[in-house]
Amino acid sequence: MSEITYVRGDATAPRGKGVKVVVHVCNDLGGWGKGFVLALSRRWPEPEAAYRSWHRERAGNDFGLGAVQFVQVTPFVWVANLVGQRGMRRGSKGVPVRYEAIDRGLVAVADRALELGASVHMPRIGCGLAGGTWSRIEPLITTRLTDRGLSVTVYDFD
Repeated sequence: MSEITYVRGDATAPRGKGVKVVVHVCNDLGGWGKGFVLALSRRWPEPEAAYRSWHRERAGNDFGLGAVQFVQVTPFVWVANLVGQRGMRRGSKGVPVRYEAIDRGLVAVADRALELGASVHMPRIGCGLAGGTWSRIEPLITTRLTDRGLSVTVYDFD
């Protein structure tokens, strides 16, 4: 069993050797323009382009809550666009985060990371604009990733 490693830094510059999967949470509306995705787009244009295309063509693919799109951005780095929030605003139905969707998506992330022999890197997913709490997300990461032997690094940006 592995543990989650917490570091100060930028999740778009994942640390360590070997293949890495950078995970972040997206909404189910096709919106990309606030939060961590801005840092992703500054580093690599491919995840945004792939996400927008995936959403635009959703009638013929698996786009939806809990789905994950894997985009290779360098020979050793993949970005996982995990659809884990319903909409983009807090309202009468609460915050946008959907824990069950993040949980389901993390299963796919684990499967792909194991297949690639990769470590997993992320900001505190689901806790920014999505409105989630880390006390609910961290156990999902433990169950779905570290309990399967994956090395996970969580980045807190200064």
